[in-house]
Amino acid sequence: MEKEFYSNGKLLLSGEYAILDGALGLAIPTSYGQSFHVTPTTSGFLEWTSLDENDKIWFSAKFDLANLKVVSTSDEAMAKTLATLLLEANAQNPLLLTDGDGFQIETHLTFPKSWGLGTSSTLINNLAQWARVDAYQLLWNAFGGSGYDIACAQHNSPITYQIKDGVPNVEEINFNPIFKDSLFFVHLNQKQNSKEAIAKYREQQFDKPQLIKSISSITQKMKNAPTLAGFEGLMEEHEALLSNVLNIEPVKQRLFPDYFGMVKSLGAWGGDFVLATGDEKTISYFKHKGYETVIPFSKMML
Repeated sequence: MEKEFYSNGKLLLSGEYAILDGALGLAIPTSYGQSFHVTPTTSGFLEWTSLDENDKIWFSAKFDLANLKVVSTSDEAMAKTLATLLLEANAQNPLLLTDGDGFQIETHLTFPKSWGLGTSSTLINNLAQWARVDAYQLLWNAFGGSGYDIACAQHNSPITYQIKDGVPNVEEINFNPIFKDSLFFVHLNQKQNSKEAIAKYREQQFDKPQLIKSISSITQKMKNAPTLAGFEGLMEEHEALLSNVLNIEPVKQRLFPDYFGMVKSLGAWGGDFVLATGDEKTISYFKHKGYETVIPFSKMML
């Protein structure tokens, strides 16, 4: 029987880095995501095709169904990573590959991979749905990470996310600020490697309990901020805290010192999207600087 699954992309508005250590983060599922279509076959293989937002194949692989060894692929490194995920899913549910004598799997992104909205997390959540296993365990056993992106994949409204005693605590919230038309997501034209960014964060020496407390407090205030000015103040406070921990200059000072609004990094600092406050001049400002992808909050949020 053919099966179809879908998972939402993600953006973390507050709590980057610190969320790994138990800080409260504010995140939104995006209107962009990834689908996952499974067709049973009799080939004896698991044949995988990944399509991008333009329906172009960006990855393909063929695995031996008996042992999930790579038979052929367009990208050896990616195939090995995928094999790790498939083996972990099969370990959690040994009945997974007994549903058929072969499978064709087709994944389809609705956003460019370079955007960093969760090519991996949407895949993991879709794979977990197909395998009937826990998506968080699949993520943690295969890769690591906080898991907020899995929560976004599964929820259709903004959330707060916090790891308590190793358990994800997800709360759906009504984050729909009256100033949402003044919020924009700007892509920095480069993809950031989350693993490398996390490793650098881990190398830093700082007061971890204090950072967790401060970031969690900012998150609580951000989700309820009544005014744009108040929200911008919290963005600035968040940037200053993490700038001190990471020893990296905040993105506004580094790239947009003449910008009239506030700019905050999202996720791993240095790439993917930033959150900017502004008005009707915002899009032209960033496009003039060479940043063509500027998406209003209302269009980005699911």
